[in-house]
Amino acid sequence: MLRTHTCGELTKADVGRETVLCGWVAVRRDHGKLIFLDLRDRDGLTQVTIIPRDLGDDYQKAKEVRSEFVLKVTGIVNPRPAGTVNANLPTGEIEVLAKKIEILNPSLTPPFEVRDDLDVTEDMRLKYRYLDLRRPGMFRNFVLRHRMYQVIRPFLNGKGFIECETPILTKSTPEGARDYLVPSRLNPGEFYALPQSPQLFKQILMVSGIERYYQIAKCFRDEDLRADRQPEFTQLDLEMSFVTEEDIYELFEGLMCAIFRELKGMELKVPFARMTYADATAKYGSDKPDMRKEWNTDFAFVWITDFPMFKWNEEEKRWDSEHHPFTNVHNDDIGLLDSAPDKARSRSYDLVLNGTEIGSGSIRIHDQALQQKIFELIGISAEEAQKRFGFLLEAFQYGAPPHGGFAFGIDRLLTIIAGLESIREVIAFPKNAKAACPMTNAPSEVDPRQLAEVGISIRKK
Repeated sequence: MLRTHTCGELTKADVGRETVLCGWVAVRRDHGKLIFLDLRDRDGLTQVTIIPRDLGDDYQKAKEVRSEFVLKVTGIVNPRPAGTVNANLPTGEIEVLAKKIEILNPSLTPPFEVRDDLDVTEDMRLKYRYLDLRRPGMFRNFVLRHRMYQVIRPFLNGKGFIECETPILTKSTPEGARDYLVPSRLNPGEFYALPQSPQLFKQILMVSGIERYYQIAKCFRDEDLRADRQPEFTQLDLEMSFVTEEDIYELFEGLMCAIFRELKGMELKVPFARMTYADATAKYGSDKPDMRKEWNTDFAFVWITDFPMFKWNEEEKRWDSEHHPFTNVHNDDIGLLDSAPDKARSRSYDLVLNGTEIGSGSIRIHDQALQQKIFELIGISAEEAQKRFGFLLEAFQYGAPPHGGFAFGIDRLLTIIAGLESIREVIAFPKNAKAACPMTNAPSEVDPRQLAEVGISIRKK
């Protein structure tokens, strides 16, 4: 290691000790010959005091130092003089009297100060995201994200789940939003799609006998953006065989309790409240009711159940699946599929927190005759079903178990837990409202030779 301590580690107990610190210059204060530097790393700040007689030939280097220079400082830990203690810092009772300074890297003058209370446009922050991420508040967001992952994995491992990855390059099977398409060089004129979710693969894993699968999965949807949407996002995705809704409710309530216990130091009250879709929309005008005021639980969880099986597509004069076409129908409503499909309820469920849908799932169809019936109702012919979902339907012919699953948006949940307004605050390199990255200038044009290789030509507007 180039250093002996971090910039948030030294205390009064270390007075008299020689130390080596590395970090960025957060603040430089020049008091004539006396120079003070606040040296910052991810762990905190330490004040470095530079006195000409102590530094010798390195004093000139110290005169050159500016904000965001990367330094290596060797010095002695000293108690701060009376009246200069900073009670707001863990290191506020000490300073380091510099004996040697090495400039590991200089820095241009940054376009904004690296501090939490900055006032700059979001696009400016995203353009210089590497500077934005140096801010202590941003670092805390990603520590929080890391800690959530450390709760999720052991919790699910302890419940018999197996972590299993599914493909990123897959087949286009529209699930509501537009797919991101990837041309295939080896198969000219054909395309992969980036997955909107691992939905079909996780159902195939159930046919494979995995029984309990989970994945912290990247998902991609080409849709209009808002504060709680990104073109690429992360979700905890899981599927279970031989279960009912009650098993899934119990599992996720336990997981939420574990997450909030670790991240917020609080105990959630379980079981969570439940409300049918019909009751929620009738009473609150929304299937995502915010119950905080009414219940007085800062975090108000509610399961929304019994969603309609179908919604009417006025433009095409046919029924669409409310959730997706593999969602099972309520046991009591199977007879309504022929007589009144608009009244049939699905076995789907959403988990809503503070008025935001953080996750959804359903018990799936595993009966081939029922699956065909649903396809017919939503206007998917046997030929089209085979074209779009043939690999899944074929797998179902080899003994598909009853199964169901759930997925929740990790970015959305973290945003609520951290008390933030936008999921872009908990994603390291997000896109802006136009689905662009100001830092890398993606999306961008590509070399015409690359387009020729995959058989694509660009039609100018």
